[in-house]
Amino acid sequence: MKKIGLSALLGLAVLTGCGDGGEKEAQLRLQKAEMALQQENFNEAKLQIDSIKVLYPKAFEARKQGIKLMQQVDLKEQNKTLVYLDSMMQVKESQLESIKGNFVLEKDTAYQEIGNWFYPTQVVEKNVGRSFLRGQVNELGEMSLTSIYCAGGKLNHTSVKVSVGDMFAETLMSKDSYTTTDLGRTIEKADYKVGEDGGVVGFIVANHEKNIQLTFVGDKTFRTAMPKNDRKAIVELAELSRILSGMEEIRKQQKEANLKIQFVTRKMEEK
Repeated sequence: MKKIGLSALLGLAVLTGCGDGGEKEAQLRLQKAEMALQQENFNEAKLQIDSIKVLYPKAFEARKQGIKLMQQVDLKEQNKTLVYLDSMMQVKESQLESIKGNFVLEKDTAYQEIGNWFYPTQVVEKNVGRSFLRGQVNELGEMSLTSIYCAGGKLNHTSVKVSVGDMFAETLMSKDSYTTTDLGRTIEKADYKVGEDGGVVGFIVANHEKNIQLTFVGDKTFRTAMPKNDRKAIVELAELSRILSGMEEIRKQQKEANLKIQFVTRKMEEK
């Protein structure tokens, strides 16, 4: 009997609390959400608004107000995100400005939409007849390597290895290897995007003050020392890549935030 009485009381309490669909309780959660919004605690504001749909599905007025309040939360959150992204872009632009004079931008606007940054000591006209590993970074911050072999004979090389003593890193097999000629000289080239470089760039950056051996790997192998200037080029290009790719990521996030703002604003105007 005691158990039945207790159940009846609990049932009465539930009915009493939900007689208005839980509107009063839902309004209290809306107030908490508004306070959280004022404090720019966007996650808490969203949590309180979402809880109304789950706990008080029949509190129609509160749910309607919650939709409007959620739009305000989204709008304010995205605007704050844009302010933050703008400040981050200023930092990246300052970093780029401080180092871009160390590089050469090659871009033929007649057929190139995106140019490539090179280190001055590695531009083509200064390296005729030299076998070496060249780095480049496009304007979007994507870094790649090109192994250039022209020491005589055919290697048909498709990868390179860099080593210091027993430590080494080796690229994956190039997806873009080709042979050209210059004044009768055969030149083999193979390209490797960073991410498919087998950690070669990272290895060079970590060991740039050491004597690094460069090995061209194909039907045969060819070994040569990696000069200091080439090691320096890869290190500085890697830093340029970090800055430019960071700027590109910020642009993507800015675009996403602006699209969200446009969407929410349109929804608010429809109401």
